[in-house]
Amino acid sequence: MNPRTHMAWMSALMGLAGAAHAVQDCELNGAPVNPANGYTTQGKTGLMRCKDRDSGELQREQELRNGVFMGIVRYYDKGKLAKEQSVNAKGNLHGRARELYPDGQVLREATYDDGHELGLVRSFHPNGQLRRLAFYADPGGERAAAEFTPGGQLSALRCADRPVLAPAFDDARLCGFVGPQPSQVELFDGKGGLRARLSFTTGKRVRSERLYDNGKPESLDELSGNQRTEQRFSSEGVKRYELVSLIAERSVLKQRESEYSERGTLVREQRWTPAGLPASDDSYYLNGQPRSKTAYSGDGLARVADISEFHDNGQRAAQAASARRHRAGGCSRSACTGASTCRAG
Repeated sequence: MNPRTHMAWMSALMGLAGAAHAVQDCELNGAPVNPANGYTTQGKTGLMRCKDRDSGELQREQELRNGVFMGIVRYYDKGKLAKEQSVNAKGNLHGRARELYPDGQVLREATYDDGHELGLVRSFHPNGQLRRLAFYADPGGERAAAEFTPGGQLSALRCADRPVLAPAFDDARLCGFVGPQPSQVELFDGKGGLRARLSFTTGKRVRSERLYDNGKPESLDELSGNQRTEQRFSSEGVKRYELVSLIAERSVLKQRESEYSERGTLVREQRWTPAGLPASDDSYYLNGQPRSKTAYSGDGLARVADISEFHDNGQRAAQAASARRHRAGGCSRSACTGASTCRAG
């Protein structure tokens, strides 16, 4: 279950918690029963109804079949239906289940198979707009999800390896399963502001651009073949960081990592070989002149690092060489080659 959806359930059902501790009187087919005492329900069939002893308000309805609690279960809050579900003989959720707001609007609806969510699961804003749509497979849990603002705009999207959210959501088109070109997706925040742009190809996220409040890019993540490029920007739109990586079968290897000043001038650039070994490490003054240059060469465990240092006028200040051990350590901060999620801030 999605953690935020679970919190939404809990908030909507807090009133039930107090009712659960109240003293209840239960009856079945007009006769009093005690659900905690199996002798009073043994062999009986029907719908047990439990009311609060003090207020007389209906708290719970639960079906029995030959003495076993299975079938429909309903919970009430201040006399209004708050939760309706079915359980099997093991007590696990099985079949359709739904939660309701106090005004009767549906909060969440799902289908269960022996305690596991299966198929499409929906949750709603208080105004009735779809809040979250998810697809659950057994086994595997949640495979895909889309989230929406109270105004109905898309705010988050996670794609599966095939379309699974129809008919409630056109993930065949938005997740890039239709046509030769990547899909174009926009994500919005609760105030209607554009916060991200995504592109998918057959369910794989190939481009993600996050935006500041002023509309300028905050970050950009692109995947082209087996090469991934990540960029970060200042709120003024100046590029401050760039990382280019190669996506290997079991690893992600850095190829180039660049850092930039507030003015956008290059201050440091590191490069690696396709195998992930260090190739060079250069730094620069703000005026563009080199501060230091390091070039790696040689094979085996010991590789030679040739280091040159410079004054800010471009004149060489020092030069040295050293033999060091270097591992293939070019793994990037993250790898996102499969189904992925991007969320509007």
